[in-house]
This record gives sequence, C-alpha cells and structure tokens, in this order.
Amino acid sequence: MELTFPVFRGSADQRIIPDTTTRKLGANEVYIETTHSGLCGTDEHFMHNGLVLGHEGIGIVKHVGPEVTSVRVGDRVGFGYVRKTCRACNQCLTGWSQYCPDGRMYLTHDHDLGSLSHGTVWDADWAFPIPDGYDSAYAAPLLCAGATVWTCLTQYNIRPGQRVGVLGIGGVGHMAIKLANAIGCHVVVFSRTEGKRQEALDFGAAEFHLFGGDHVLDEMFEPVQHLLVCGQPGKSLDTSVPLMANNSTMFFITASFEPIEVSFAPLIQHGICIQSSFIASRQIVLDLLGFAARKKIYPTIMEFPLTQAGIEEAMQMLKSGKIRYRAVLHR
Repeated sequence: MELTFPVFRGSADQRIIPDTTTRKLGANEVYIETTHSGLCGTDEHFMHNGLVLGHEGIGIVKHVGPEVTSVRVGDRVGFGYVRKTCRACNQCLTGWSQYCPDGRMYLTHDHDLGSLSHGTVWDADWAFPIPDGYDSAYAAPLLCAGATVWTCLTQYNIRPGQRVGVLGIGGVGHMAIKLANAIGCHVVVFSRTEGKRQEALDFGAAEFHLFGGDHVLDEMFEPVQHLLVCGQPGKSLDTSVPLMANNSTMFFITASFEPIEVSFAPLIQHGICIQSSFIASRQIVLDLLGFAARKKIYPTIMEFPLTQAGIEEAMQMLKSGKIRYRAVLHR
C-alpha cells in the first residue's frame, strides 16, 4: 500500500515549509493519522536540515501491515523519537535499543517522517497505545520530555524520600518536578527567576531556591542527592558543585552543542557522578504512560493549530521563552 500525506519541514532560513511525503506500508508498519504533536527544543536544532520535524506524536491508526499484531485500526497511539529498531540484537531484546551497536536503529528524523505532519508510517513496535481517558494533548509531551525524565527517575537508583534537585523550569523541568514529586521524592528547584516560584511549588516542589548569576545559596542549604539539569548549565559545571551532596549524581537531560568546562578535582573530592539521559526505551515509555494516567499527572501546555502558521507561532514563542510549559499542536 502506498500512502501520501502532508508534512511540515524546517528549512535553512528557519521557515516552516509545507510538503507531502509518499511511503509504502511495510509488513510490520502502521499508518498513523496525526492528531497532536508536542514541540521540543530539539526541533530547533533540526530546523535548518530540511527534515520533517517533531517527535512527540499522537494519532489514530488507519492502516496496518500484514504482520502487525500489537495494534489495530482505530487505536490511539503515540510515537516518539525512535521509528524502528532491528528487534534482533541484545540491546533490542533487553529494552535498551537506543544503544544498537550495528547501526540498525532508525530515528524519527529519517528526513520524511515526524509528528509535525498529518500522518506518518511507523514501525508498529514503536507505536505506544495511549491509556483510555488520558487526553492526547497531555500525552504528546510524555513521548520525549516526560520519557527522558522518567528514564532518570526510574533507571538510576533514585528513591522516594531522596532530595532531587531540578535545575531549570521549562518544558522538561516542569515535568521533572511533577514526576519526581509523584514518586515520593523531596523536590528542590533551582531557578534564576523569582516569578516561577509559585508555579514550581504548585507543580510539587518542596523547596525553591534562586540560583545563578548574583544569587547566593543560603548557608543552611542542604545539598541534593540527585540533580536533573533541565536547562542550560552555563559554561562550567563547577558552579553546580555546591548543590551536590557527597556521592551524588548530575543528570544532563536537555541537549546542548556548546562545550562545558569541568574541574575534576571537586567531582573526585565529593564523589559526584555525571550521567546523561537521551532516548527512552519502549518499556520506559509504556510505563510512563500508564503511571501518568493512573496518577493523573498532566503536563502544563499551550495549544496551537497543527498548521504552518500555528507551528511558526509556537516555534517563535519557544525561542523567546514564552511557552508555559510545553507547546502542543493539534488538528
């Protein structure tokens, strides 16, 4: 079966370009009619490459290949950064397919497929059923922002009752506050902006501290055991060391292509570990969707139409820091 559908690309001059894509439906693939897409800061990094943007998609399965057994026509599903994996290597079988050593993993950005579209063709194994009753507009940001945070919170020995810091309150950071609070952590938020204090507390933070620039931590401040860096950490990690307890971990979640300086002596003296988090495994995404639905955890979103004008408006607001806190486009 051959399918043609509208998509939206970035461009070298930073404009959104409407286009169409034609794809054949493979044996284990599904055609998803896109209804919602989150907008991620990563989309800015790909804007100039001419790719179909978006990797936080929700839609309805309209066609299935002959070997598809995991979803059916009419199912509401999500699709994220990973489009397809080999399903054969040990990394796939154990759930950590983002580390596929043989180069057989295909990411969302294969040039012609993404969630800023009216449809997409996706491997059925990477289409995630959305729990009944959980709104698609809230589900979309979980596919990237939420899932990346969830990987940190569930895979690296973060436990209820521990002090978990969140540095930066944005699309990723506000999800980190909500999810860390939901699993029983004592959430400590650091921000340059006093104006976000009440929102951080409403999201579930137990403490709020101004940090960065001329702000100085109170001498009675108790360091955190884990720090989720959800914004730009600055030019040096050394400034964040005073936030950290002995034998603690810094998690870097948001993407940055700028070099960051680090002095190893303070890290060694305090036993501080640096850990990154990128693409969530299939099981982690499924676990998060179920958890968010059960606990009624919802991203804080602003909605825009899934049109050229709507994407351009949302992208401009994202660049200027005016999105509170995740942009979601819908048809």
